Amino acid sequence: MAAPLSDAPLSPFKTIAVVGLGTMGTGITEVLARAGREVVGIDVSEAATAHAVAALETATAHAVRRGRLTEQERTDALARVRTSTDLSAAADADLVIEVAPESYEIKHQIFRELDGIVRPETILATGTNALSVTRLAADSARPERVLGLHFFNPAPAMKLVEVVSSVLTAPTAVAAVTELAIELGKEPVAVGDRPGFVADGLLFGYLNQAAAMYEAKYASREDIDAAMRLGCGLPMGPLALLDLIGIDTARTVLEAMYAESHDRLHAPAPILKQFSEAGLTGRKTGRGFYSYEAPGSATVVRDALTPTEGARLTPGRTVRSVGVAGSGTMASGIAEVFAKAGYEVVLAARSEEKAQVAKSRIGKSLSRSVDRGRMTAEAAAQTMERITPAGSYDSFADVDLAVEAVAEDLEIKQQLFATLDKACKPGAVLATTTSSLPVVACARATSRPQDVIGMHFFNPAPAMKLVEVVRTVLTDVDVQSTVHEVCIKIKKHAVDCGDRAGFIVNALLFPYLNNAIKMVQEHYASLDDIDAAMKLGGGYPMGPFELLDVVGLDVSLAIEKVLHREFRDPGLAPAPLLEHLVAAGCLGRKTGRGFREYARR
Repeated sequence: MAAPLSDAPLSPFKTIAVVGLGTMGTGITEVLARAGREVVGIDVSEAATAHAVAALETATAHAVRRGRLTEQERTDALARVRTSTDLSAAADADLVIEVAPESYEIKHQIFRELDGIVRPETILATGTNALSVTRLAADSARPERVLGLHFFNPAPAMKLVEVVSSVLTAPTAVAAVTELAIELGKEPVAVGDRPGFVADGLLFGYLNQAAAMYEAKYASREDIDAAMRLGCGLPMGPLALLDLIGIDTARTVLEAMYAESHDRLHAPAPILKQFSEAGLTGRKTGRGFYSYEAPGSATVVRDALTPTEGARLTPGRTVRSVGVAGSGTMASGIAEVFAKAGYEVVLAARSEEKAQVAKSRIGKSLSRSVDRGRMTAEAAAQTMERITPAGSYDSFADVDLAVEAVAEDLEIKQQLFATLDKACKPGAVLATTTSSLPVVACARATSRPQDVIGMHFFNPAPAMKLVEVVRTVLTDVDVQSTVHEVCIKIKKHAVDCGDRAGFIVNALLFPYLNNAIKMVQEHYASLDDIDAAMKLGGGYPMGPFELLDVVGLDVSLAIEKVLHREFRDPGLAPAPLLEHLVAAGCLGRKTGRGFREYARR
């Protein structure tokens, strides 16, 4: 019988066994050895143990070259590691960390065997991110000493560790493992037992939707990945990340999440099953959504789906001058982008005064660029000279491209497009910057829907590199080509997508944000823990609640409603907590309070 935790002091974890020496197990072994722990690496495969030793030698040698370890520290760390193919080698371990394949049967067998091997006071941790920690604990002879310890890949680099307790886990066991994580230089987040926990619980729903978007041929793999990297500042696009994680692993995690949530957003996209059963599981096999130089390689190689550079056959229309409609931040930012690229720009608003204010905003932005050494004073002055403010859209009579950037209200946009239809010359391209409204509805407000396209810039327009190019069923091909050619000149990365709610970025981003709100609403995790988990575990530049408060809760709610109305998926219904905060006037930073409170300026 296991000694009660209240009577037996916890070990300081001098010796730790790592069971499973794949990529994650090897990475955890490196972290532990470099932190001064004696480590026993265990795997049933002799090849795996040999590969782990070689990988440790390579990784620590690399750390020495980069000045992160001395040669002596490397020698000492490697001396602290021994490997075995026999689970009995864990007999003297104070802590066992299991990182075997995501199979309940495999993990259950390991825990059953460990019950008869390790000392009564030893803590057993599972590295699962999809299976039930509670179930593993309940089947153990020491349920109070079983918990989850979820590292993120690559373990030496990623700071987040999720410490997962079941209803059976003793608080002292959680405290001891949490202290270890801190000593390892990690940032532990305490979470309850549910599939995916915090980071993967949010991440895998997003990855699944990206796979479904690709499967529906809504956008190419390259455009989906580029959109999320450039539009959200993510280190990797979702399809490339699925290849890195392993498509089979992602499918397993999603199956577990769906079994608990019954949320269709977690039901694995059929393409994940197809790829898995075909053995196309990503980098580890050399082919998944992308093709790789060799199994295990990170180098993407061209295949039949790789777009050919300059393959757009239809030439675009000539664009020398641009009209920008609007006087807000987005309109002035877009006008600045075009003027910097050498276009003559007419910046029109509902009054001359509003247009002048917008131009002065551009002047301040250019002055900041000059102060930071990003452009010369002469270039800034020339840019300002190219911008002509106007109080009437009649000033668009000679522009080749008119870009609308007014309020995100369909009726207002339709009225403006009817006005542009009359004001602009035949053959001028008319573009809307809407982020959520149907582009075709704007097009139908004109007598020339073939000339209308979506050109969705991201805020702040001068800094953000992405433009979503939204072609409707009525848009002429040469209009799409025109926008691509213009994007090259203004140094933006264009991605193509169809005319449906959210396009690429918002259709993937806002369900993720909504799910984060649901986690808080259900008291599963705190705002701070969720934000930390996504920044440290997912590589996001901002946590979901930081981002929601920046975007504005009212704007976020409006986009959520549009997505829910378009796709009719119950999982996309806005979280009630978001609706309540908006109703209370808590809209984020702009009101001083959203999910957090902010000092009034």
